[in-house]
Amino acid sequence: MTFDPFLFVVAGAGIAAALIVIALASLLGNGKRKLFEKRMARVTRVAVATAKPEAEIASLRSHRSDSSIRALDFLIKNYLPRPAILRERLARTGFRIPVGEYLIVSLVLAIVAGGLTGRFLGQGLTVCLLVGVSAGLMLPHMLIKSLVGRRVKAFTAEFPQAIDLIVRGLKSGLPVPASIRTVANEIRPPVGTEFGIVSDRLRIGQTMEEALQHAATRMPTPEFNFFVTSLGVQRETGGNLAETLENLSNVLRQRRQMKQKIKAMSSEAKASALILGSLPFVMFGIMLTINPGYVLQLFDDPRGIMMVAFGFGCLGVGMLVMAKMVRFEI
Repeated sequence: MTFDPFLFVVAGAGIAAALIVIALASLLGNGKRKLFEKRMARVTRVAVATAKPEAEIASLRSHRSDSSIRALDFLIKNYLPRPAILRERLARTGFRIPVGEYLIVSLVLAIVAGGLTGRFLGQGLTVCLLVGVSAGLMLPHMLIKSLVGRRVKAFTAEFPQAIDLIVRGLKSGLPVPASIRTVANEIRPPVGTEFGIVSDRLRIGQTMEEALQHAATRMPTPEFNFFVTSLGVQRETGGNLAETLENLSNVLRQRRQMKQKIKAMSSEAKASALILGSLPFVMFGIMLTINPGYVLQLFDDPRGIMMVAFGFGCLGVGMLVMAKMVRFEI
C-alpha cells in the first residue's frame, strides 16, 4: 500500500480539530467559575507551599492539571521529560497556555508540515517525518520565544518608572509592600501584573525575598535581578532604600540608552545580514516562477537534496557569525 500524505494530513487535522474543540469547550464552558477556582487554587498552593516540606510541595505541584483532556494530562505527567521547565517557559509569555494545548498545536503543525512536504514536493515518508518533527518542535518554540522576548522588552521599558514610583512612595512614608501595591495599580502590564503577583504573595504571608525570587523566575532580566538584589542587600545591611533604588533607576536608564545607541550603530550591519540572508530565497522564488521544472530537479535528485542541505548549512553558519558580530552584551 502506498503512502498518501494528503490523507495523512486530513486525518491528522480532523483529530487535532476535534481535540481543540473539546479543549475549548471545557475551558470556556464554565466561565467565571473556572477563573475563580484557578485563582483560589493558586493562592492555596502558595499558602501550602510556605508551610509544607519540600516533598509535599512537589507532590502538590505534580497534581496540577496540564490539560483539560485527562488522557493527555496523564501522558504529560508521566512521560513528558521535565514538564516543569516547559510550564515555566509558557508562564513567561504572560498568557495562560496549558502544556497540553501547546503539545496539541505542535502535533498539528508537525502533521501539516509533513503532509504538505509529501503532497507538493513528492518526498518519501522519511523526509516527511523529518520535516514534520522539525516544524512541530521549532515553530512553537520560536513563537513562545518571540512572545517572551516581547514581554521582557515591554517590562524593561516600563521598569524604571516602577522603581521611581516605589521611591516616591518610600519618601512619602509608605512601607515597601504598600509601594509595590501602588506600582501594581498604577503601572500597566507586564510590570503592573508582576508586581501585583508579588503584592498578593506578600499579603498571604510570604517574605519579601521569597516573593521577589518567585517573580525573578518569571521575569529573568538583569534589570529585575538588580532590583531584587538591591532590596535583599538593603534588608540585611540597612541604609537608605529610597536613595539606593533611585540610583538603580538612573543606572537602568543609562543602560537602556546605551543599548539603543548600540542598536543604532549596528543597524547597518543587521540590514546587510538581512539582505544577504534573504537573497537565496528571493532568487529561488524568481527561478521557481520562471522555470519550475529546472528548479524542482534539486528535489528529485538525491544529489540536489544534498546540495540544498549543504547550502542551508552554509547560510545558517554565515547568519550565525554575522549575528554574533553585531550582538553586544551590556
